[in-house]
Amino acid sequence: MFCSICGATVNQGATFCPACGASVPAGPAPAQPFSPAPPPAYAPAMDYASWGNRALGYIIDSLLVGAVMAVLWLVLAGALVGLVGTHAGGGVCCFSLILFPLATLLVGLYNRVYLVSRRGYSIGQGVVKVKVVDPNGQLLTQGTAFVRLLAQAGMGFVPLLPVLDMLWPLWDVRRQTLHDKVVNCYVINNPYA
Repeated sequence: MFCSICGATVNQGATFCPACGASVPAGPAPAQPFSPAPPPAYAPAMDYASWGNRALGYIIDSLLVGAVMAVLWLVLAGALVGLVGTHAGGGVCCFSLILFPLATLLVGLYNRVYLVSRRGYSIGQGVVKVKVVDPNGQLLTQGTAFVRLLAQAGMGFVPLLPVLDMLWPLWDVRRQTLHDKVVNCYVINNPYA
């Protein structure tokens, strides 16, 4: 028989439940109620964005990074030439090595964290009308969007992993990249972008 309070198994003739200590009625306790299985651990079917749209959005966002990098390069090169003079050629070259990561970080924090957590899509994703959502179809938090950006940036340190990450939606059932899988998010079509 089962305890009517906690559902634990109680031996016949016992006066108290061994699990919760509740008193057990003299008669048999009702059978343990049926509890449905927990919901599946995967996301419900969504209108997943195509690989082509995702790739085009990524290219647009990358061009934005390139534009910011060019502006940073011109500003830093101009400042260096102004401070040191025309012998600053080597210094400009060295500054170029930090410009791409710096531009990627600056644009990424605004475009891929702030905008994605506020409206669901970066500038490039907005152009191609796709949106990043969690398994419940809600917008990502800033923390989740930041971890997603870090995962994508971290993959850049492993040879060929960024290419694999970008191609992963071609064979994935839910069209997720590897950095999507890290935070369990999905990119869906968004006709309202």
